Amino acid sequence: MNAIYLFKEDYNTDLRKFRKYKNWITKVCATYNYTIEELNYIFCSDKYLHKINLEYLNHDTYTDIITFDLQDDNTQSRDIMADIFISLERVTENANKICTDFDKELARVMIHGLLHIIGFNDNDIFAKSKMTLAEDKALELL
Repeated sequence: MNAIYLFKEDYNTDLRKFRKYKNWITKVCATYNYTIEELNYIFCSDKYLHKINLEYLNHDTYTDIITFDLQDDNTQSRDIMADIFISLERVTENANKICTDFDKELARVMIHGLLHIIGFNDNDIFAKSKMTLAEDKALELL
């Protein structure tokens, strides 16, 4: 099942241009033996994501992505249920900072959120290097 949905909040963008990532995301999930029950990507502004960051995580910072795993903590399911919020303003700024194009940076951020759901972390240097390697591997599939 390819239950990947695209939404926008507080940001004017054409969601059709993001459809091209759906099959790729499904393929990446399959490489880790996961399937997608429901995966919602919500593209938004810095202001919108900052508000979520404050309200749900108590972080007063801007970020490019916040991921909410909606799966029951007590289940060992390999089905993904999640909401992934992405600030398109932050993705644009980050792409400019690292001299890459928007589409490549967006794909990296989209897959970063998915990898968190699958079980990757980036809370220390070792985990972050594993996450980066997984992102690079996923980007090769695109």
